[in-house]
This record gives sequence, C-alpha cells and structure tokens, in this order.
Amino acid sequence: MFSERIKQLRRSFGINQVEFAKKLSVTKQSVCNWENGNIQPSIDMLERIARTFSVSTDWLLGLSERITVDVSGLSDVQIAHVQSIIDDIRE
Repeated sequence: MFSERIKQLRRSFGINQVEFAKKLSVTKQSVCNWENGNIQPSIDMLERIARTFSVSTDWLLGLSERITVDVSGLSDVQIAHVQSIIDDIRE
C-alpha cells in the first residue's frame, strides 16, 4: 500500500524520483526501493514524506482512506471558499 501511494503522490505532484529524493535529502535508490516495496522508510522519514505531500502517515500506510486539507492560517471566509470549491467538484 505504501509503495503505491508514494508513487501516486509523487507523480501527481509532477516530480520524478530524483527530484523527490533531493527534497528529502536521500538517494534516488531509496525512493526507488520504497516505490518497489523493497524497503520501508524509517518513522522519521515517513513523517517527512507525509509533511512533504501534506497527507497523514495513516493514509500513506493504508490505515486510513481519509485525506485532509490543511486550512490553518486561513480566515473563516477563505475556508468557506475552499469548502465551496470542494462541494462544486463533488457535484
């Protein structure tokens, strides 16, 4: 599950394995191994990956299907706009 989700996220952000590795200060080989399911990242690295993609570690690990949007720092009006956009997309 993790290997599929990390690959999906990386691609959706439009970055290749080398670019992603640079963001995390790891080798391309590490990213490749994660995506192929050969190894799992450390807990610290898992947290860094989750922060990079703004997802929860539970979602990355397949323990949750819920994806959240961080709206911290936005005003109530801005949050209402974001919710309106989400509602429109769902329709």
